[in-house]
Amino acid sequence: MATLTEAPPPLSPTAPEKKPPRRRGRFTPYWLLLPGILWLLVFFALPMIYQASTSVQTGSLETGYKVTWHFATYWDALSQYWPQFLRSILYAGAATILCLVLGYPLAYLIAFRAGRWRNLIMVLVIAPFFTSFLIRTLAWKTILADGGPVVGALNSLHVLDVTSWLGWTTGDRVLATPLAVVCGLTYNFLPFMILPLYTSLERIDGRLHEAAGDLYAKPVTTFRKVTFPLSMPGVVSGTLLTFIPAAGDYVNADLLGSTDTRMVGNVIQTQFLRILDYPTAAALSFILMAAILFMVTFYIRRSGTEDLV
Repeated sequence: MATLTEAPPPLSPTAPEKKPPRRRGRFTPYWLLLPGILWLLVFFALPMIYQASTSVQTGSLETGYKVTWHFATYWDALSQYWPQFLRSILYAGAATILCLVLGYPLAYLIAFRAGRWRNLIMVLVIAPFFTSFLIRTLAWKTILADGGPVVGALNSLHVLDVTSWLGWTTGDRVLATPLAVVCGLTYNFLPFMILPLYTSLERIDGRLHEAAGDLYAKPVTTFRKVTFPLSMPGVVSGTLLTFIPAAGDYVNADLLGSTDTRMVGNVIQTQFLRILDYPTAAALSFILMAAILFMVTFYIRRSGTEDLV
């Protein structure tokens, strides 16, 4: 009797080999960064390299400029125009302090007390940007004109007498004085102070103020111990956004000041566009940039906000 053998089980189809997933998005971040990198290279890095080479050149427009690595241009520019450098730092520092004193209460009001008027006040803060920087400065020239209401009010309050003693006015006028330049800088750069302060204050949790009140802290103590320390990133950002452009500004000193209130920006403009001494102008620009970079780094480290660097 023949034995029946069992048929072998049918062969199962072989599973296809799994291929490793392709990393299609590996280079996507770099492609997204490419336009910004190209922009910085073309409009920042290359001009900086060109200006650096210009600062060590010698020659004239007739004979042409050649790179001779003449680093003495930096010392000559600094030794000749150090009063303008010092004046720029002084005016920019005074304008920054005034912007902080004026902008912090307004930013606090918008963040905690404005309510339904918040958007309207923010529009009023940003509204000056809709007008040209030059027109706004010329408007201050009209506001501070001799014999105007502002000068009359300051004279009646004897404010001009005090500022004249300090060397900021001439005693009978405001135009063509350091006070006019600082007022123009303060007005034009005040929004740059208010917006970072408002952003920082708005992020503060209101429950922290309630907790401070529950612990019997007075409003002044709450502001000193809670509000102001938490708003320090906004203070640092606002002071930097105000001080850096104010130190290099030349429009306010040109329209509201005089020859005795010239800032380093005015000197750079004159060297580039009138005297046509390109090496000296480039050297002044690099000295100003290095001085601002050093002061900003020192300020950020002293304020304890190194993460902003």
